[in-house]
Amino acid sequence: MKVIASSLRKGNVVEKDGKLYVILFAENIHPGKGTPVTQLDMRRISDGVKVSERYRTTEQVERAHVEDREHTFLYSDGEGFHFMNPESYDQIAVSTDVVGDQAPYLQEGMSVSLSVYEGVGIALVLPQRATFEVVDTEPVTKGQTASSSYKPALLSNGVKSAVPPHITVGTRVVVMTADGSYVERAKD
Repeated sequence: MKVIASSLRKGNVVEKDGKLYVILFAENIHPGKGTPVTQLDMRRISDGVKVSERYRTTEQVERAHVEDREHTFLYSDGEGFHFMNPESYDQIAVSTDVVGDQAPYLQEGMSVSLSVYEGVGIALVLPQRATFEVVDTEPVTKGQTASSSYKPALLSNGVKSAVPPHITVGTRVVVMTADGSYVERAKD
């Protein structure tokens, strides 16, 4: 199906020269002088090569028909990451280059949106937020008020994040899966 380039977003799959590409980053650029363009950073699904393309915003691009379905993350092993369709109970293995830098945020039982093309998982979208436990951080300093100063903390998934001073080791916190930034203390 042909769509205009400016409507493409991260996670969409496009067909170019007979090959499929998943969009990693899409930005519409409107210079002060000249034609607006859409800058796309893409990864070729067949071999993982990253490419960068520019299209005029009104240019037609072939978007591949991909099924986006909810899947549940089961486990990871040497073959990749394993997901299950909760409706049909079919399992699908996804390679590590598809999951990429989102791997630390995957938790067993987590519901994710998986894009499948001809039975192969090609793109993954995590929930915006995930909850992890703080395993290492500086101790609380008495008299420190709730200010905008943050301290470094190591989370149970191995990611470093900046947390408020009142957060201690063992506290469960909610972080953004896009960049690992602190959102709030977990309510559970």
